[in-house]
Amino acid sequence: MRWLVGWSSIAAGALGGAVGYDGRQDDGAAYGGQVGYDGETLHPVGSQLLWGDPDPLWAVGDWRPDEVRVVQADAQTRIAVLGTCGASDEQLRVGLFAARGGALRHLTAWSGSYTAIVQVGRRVTVCGDLAGARPVFHTPWAGGTAYATAALPLADLIEANLDFGHLAALLAAPDVPAALHDSTPYDGVRRVPPGHALILRAGAREVAGYEPVASLAVAAAPTDPDSAVEGVRDALIEAVRARLSAPRHVPDIDPGPVPGMGPAERRAARGMPVPGIGADLSGGPASGTLALLAAGLPGMPGTLLGHGTGAGERLLAVTFNDLAVGGREAELERAGALAANPRLHHVVVAGSEEALPYADLDGPLTDEPGASLVTAARHRARLAAGSADHFTGYGARQVLDAHPARLADLLMDRKRRHLVRPVAALTKADGSVLVPARVYGAARRLARTSYRAGVEGLAERLLHRSFSFDDPGGAVGASLAALTWGGAGPAARWLTGEALAEVSVRLQGAAHRSGVGPGQRPGDYRARAALTRHAMDLRVLEQAVEIRSQRLHAPFLDNQVVRACRALPETLRVQPGARAAILRTVLKGAGVTDLPPGWGAPSQAPVTAAARAGLRMAMDPLLTLFEAPLLAEAGLIEARVVRKALRAAAAGEPLPLDGLADLISLELWLRRLLSRRGTCWTGTPARARAVPAGIAPQRRAVSSGG
Repeated sequence: MRWLVGWSSIAAGALGGAVGYDGRQDDGAAYGGQVGYDGETLHPVGSQLLWGDPDPLWAVGDWRPDEVRVVQADAQTRIAVLGTCGASDEQLRVGLFAARGGALRHLTAWSGSYTAIVQVGRRVTVCGDLAGARPVFHTPWAGGTAYATAALPLADLIEANLDFGHLAALLAAPDVPAALHDSTPYDGVRRVPPGHALILRAGAREVAGYEPVASLAVAAAPTDPDSAVEGVRDALIEAVRARLSAPRHVPDIDPGPVPGMGPAERRAARGMPVPGIGADLSGGPASGTLALLAAGLPGMPGTLLGHGTGAGERLLAVTFNDLAVGGREAELERAGALAANPRLHHVVVAGSEEALPYADLDGPLTDEPGASLVTAARHRARLAAGSADHFTGYGARQVLDAHPARLADLLMDRKRRHLVRPVAALTKADGSVLVPARVYGAARRLARTSYRAGVEGLAERLLHRSFSFDDPGGAVGASLAALTWGGAGPAARWLTGEALAEVSVRLQGAAHRSGVGPGQRPGDYRARAALTRHAMDLRVLEQAVEIRSQRLHAPFLDNQVVRACRALPETLRVQPGARAAILRTVLKGAGVTDLPPGWGAPSQAPVTAAARAGLRMAMDPLLTLFEAPLLAEAGLIEARVVRKALRAAAAGEPLPLDGLADLISLELWLRRLLSRRGTCWTGTPARARAVPAGIAPQRRAVSSGG
């Protein structure tokens, strides 16, 4: 796990001196002058100091040398960029001078995925990303403000307790930003929303947006589809090139042979990735596009000569074959056809029952909870055969596809004729002649419903447990459920009335908060919320499956790629098969035209079958997990209700398995958090860590959720 942390205090420290990242002695400052309980200097465990002064900054974790860059104009003006950034040092210097005048957006406009921090005198600016994959957190501390790119270090710093209102909202309304707002699982630690920057001035904090938001009053300017797709192509190519141009990383040298094991088996057994660059190759359009782009661009994308296979320019393409649950034969065939490219070295990872969801309930503590905790072993099996730098197609669906609520946007812009093809596709999938009327009616209601009315309606439904779980399944049911400003999460049916009331109060407070509103159309608003949720889940997955010396790259979540995808016209997005058509055009523009038959077909991967099979295999450990769950101690669920649901789901009853995954993963995360020892900081006693007293009994019935 890698993160950065710093703080801005009101008064300058007066203790000793601190050495910055460039080796310069900073006189008159010792980590901001902050000390621990016993007078020791306070700093993070395993950190490297980037700069001292009254407002220090550290990088913590196994950062590569090329991932940490500091450019300094003078003693009081500097910029730090952590992550993969395609900007040169000169571009960073120009950006620093522009940021000194208050401009922020250009700091997020370079290719790659990174976090930029600018210090100008006593003003510190930390820029978050657009998707939410690189969030920024902050909390009041020692008369100023501490900030970090992880929430747990700040929770340790202030000994934060759990925010049960946030945990209830994660289960009851995970896709509704109004329910979560800027809270985190830790009480007192706040999150900077995507598309915003945290600005600190001598300890005082401000959160400012740097991205323009479309107006509700005026329709978006018409965009040429061809030029928009070209923009996506250019952004994706630059995102891939930024990774290829970075210095190659060679994991720790193999200490020697093991009898009966080849080099690849030895690396996997020791948790070492293959040197060089690789990519997922699932047979779907997103991973296939990145693999072909990375293999086709100049710059030796494959493994290093003399390491691994010795294939020099070949990119390692990894395909996961689920032997426990069939149904992916067509995808595997397409992956094999793509891997016939001589620039690809194809590896198929077979997974049986040990790679099913819930097969391994042990794992590392992540910064926040996420549903991917129950599938971490499944993903780790695939990534263990991957490269030191591994491309993934995560986020493509969220940035390219049309959220069903965008149908309401088309009605608001008087573009009814563009609803014909998506509604016809839903009708064909369902087979009912009533589908067009139902979908059009739901889209019309959403177009005429204000944001405040939509949030208040959801709060009322949660308060009275009036969920609609009888909607038809399939694409039609999902589309109808999504044609709202926000809906209840799949785990809401198993929460207690008190927990639902807590979330209802949070929603009502958001609806009545002065000046609060999305400032955009419902479809655009829901699409951004879905992207943020997916980015949060991916961040948890990356921490849960982390393999030493490996980096996962998700170019679809880069700022410039997200911006290019947002420029796509809605009339193009809503058409059936739009994502595959866009990516096919991207590949064609990059010179790749030989794609296998059926490429881009909708994935029919048996995710539900795998989840149900995993539940059946892990039923005994899961029932033991919910004998005396911490969620019940916190008042969020009743244990017997969840145990009954687990048995019913394993027996085949039509229950939302993703809701059970949310419950199980949150329970696992709570147990890992409370069983941890130590803290993220030195200079403090062992008691200075998050949730020091465990789960305290809740005396209040409903809190304000502020």
